[in-house]
Amino acid sequence: MFGGHFYHATMRKSVAVFGTLFNNMNIVRKSNTAVLSQVKVPLSYGPKQKFLSRLDQEHGRNQPVALKLPRMAFEITSLSVDTAQKTSKLNKIVENHGSDVTKKKTISHYTSYDIGMSLYILAKNQDDGLQIVEQILPYFQPDYTVSIKPVEGFDFKQDVPIILNGVNIQDDYEGDYQSRRVLIYQLDFTMKMKFYGPTNDKSIIRSVDLDTVDLDSFSENAPNTSALQEVDMGVGNTDTPDDFTVTKTIDDEPGF
Repeated sequence: MFGGHFYHATMRKSVAVFGTLFNNMNIVRKSNTAVLSQVKVPLSYGPKQKFLSRLDQEHGRNQPVALKLPRMAFEITSLSVDTAQKTSKLNKIVENHGSDVTKKKTISHYTSYDIGMSLYILAKNQDDGLQIVEQILPYFQPDYTVSIKPVEGFDFKQDVPIILNGVNIQDDYEGDYQSRRVLIYQLDFTMKMKFYGPTNDKSIIRSVDLDTVDLDSFSENAPNTSALQEVDMGVGNTDTPDDFTVTKTIDDEPGF
């Protein structure tokens, strides 16, 4: 039943789209009203545990350099069917073929999934973390929608709502004097994505031949040629689905 390779990189595109939303965050440090510095917050993909373990390492002469805070990280946390967006199995995505006017490009199978994403904000002081959080929250009410082209070679666009489900704050202030304090803000999101099946080229109907018979005036024993009619309808060889002229030919004596 299944077979034939296809890959639209849906999960990779989801990661790229989500990361793009937060890859230009900055914090500003002030003294009274004077700006002392402005720092761009680095963003990378990975679980927060990886960054916390780096922070907990001892940093001697031969040890790796300590992570600089603040920074952000994000990761995929879940994948589940979105039953609220279930569509008919008969629905198809159809577009004009780019190089062959006798065919259409189609996608016959697609389904909706919820992708759980978590964004982690790691900071060493409260003001840095709050600056980043405040630059994010106003855009999610509670969702923010972006448009993407999910399938290469197709022009249709998909709207992807990204929903902010909640914010958790963790302050690791307990420990000895050698431990670094880390404030962690965890923002949990849901991306409404669709997964698409293989693409196909389907031939389209470009001509129709219709033979009609008037049964009231036609019989096998006493045929009446005026009761027979053949109608041929078609488009030109170079006509496209968006620009075409139908030519109709009627033959009253088709010669049965």
